Amino acid sequence: MGDSLAMWADRYLDHLTVERGLSANTLSAYRRDLRRYVAFCRERGIDGAGDVDERTIRSFVASVSASTWGDDERPYRARSVARALSSVRSFHRFLLREGGAVRDPATAVVQPKLPRSLPHPLPVDDVTRLLDAPDATTPAGLRDRAVFEVLYGAGLRISELVGLDVDDVDLEDGYVRVLGKGGKEREVPLGTYAREATSAYLTRGRPVFASAASRAALFLNQRGGRITRQSCARLLATYAERAGIDRRVTLHTLRHSFATHLLEGGADVRVVQELLGHASVATTQIYTLVTKDHLREVYYTSHPRARRGATGGR
Repeated sequence: MGDSLAMWADRYLDHLTVERGLSANTLSAYRRDLRRYVAFCRERGIDGAGDVDERTIRSFVASVSASTWGDDERPYRARSVARALSSVRSFHRFLLREGGAVRDPATAVVQPKLPRSLPHPLPVDDVTRLLDAPDATTPAGLRDRAVFEVLYGAGLRISELVGLDVDDVDLEDGYVRVLGKGGKEREVPLGTYAREATSAYLTRGRPVFASAASRAALFLNQRGGRITRQSCARLLATYAERAGIDRRVTLHTLRHSFATHLLEGGADVRVVQELLGHASVATTQIYTLVTKDHLREVYYTSHPRARRGATGGR
């Protein structure tokens, strides 16, 4: 009970690392938020784990909301503020559970409402140009085409793709076995284009890169190691420019496009949920809003009586 807030924060981070098995990026975000929270409390003379009250946490959230970052002093986004509060709330639940405090002051602090952010998928024609951009006559081009065909063809997160091993892909039956968030495994169908691209890479690309360090990794870099998300992001930027796509395209854009194009093609939202590996269908339903926007756009640009002044008559 008498241990400092900083000491308990370190214990909580150890707990997240060892028992929860969170990703490096998620752990880094927790560490950043909690260090800032501990420093905020210390500045106000609060050092004991049980000395925090609701007013302290509300003041911390307000300070994050009012702060800026970067050279141009941009304000923190609402999502970053919500994440900081989420980190603090989970930390105080841990304190209560482990006996570091007798009450949880974070329960009464309301989570800020986040503005709904719609995904921005690529049109099918843009995806096609992007996937055709790699030079399939070179080992690197074969790999890059397979990477993007699998990302789009199976709707994978980039962390899922770079973690794939050779045995995770069944080209004969046409599916890929994926280890998703929280260690949850799922099998996703792999379409003809992705299967052909992966087969060509395994036959004529991967053997060129393979080394003793490769082990079972599916997608390899030039040195024979497992390809990284950073490398994939750089490759995507290069190919998007080569394909003449004049908007920002991220690796997650291909996952957005996968989901949106399935729904536009008539897929059931719960099927798309399973394919994406979403724990809740509510997460998947945001893509239905995108397709509604697309339907409205097509309607207003195509129907002769959709807008006043249209040329259609009786």
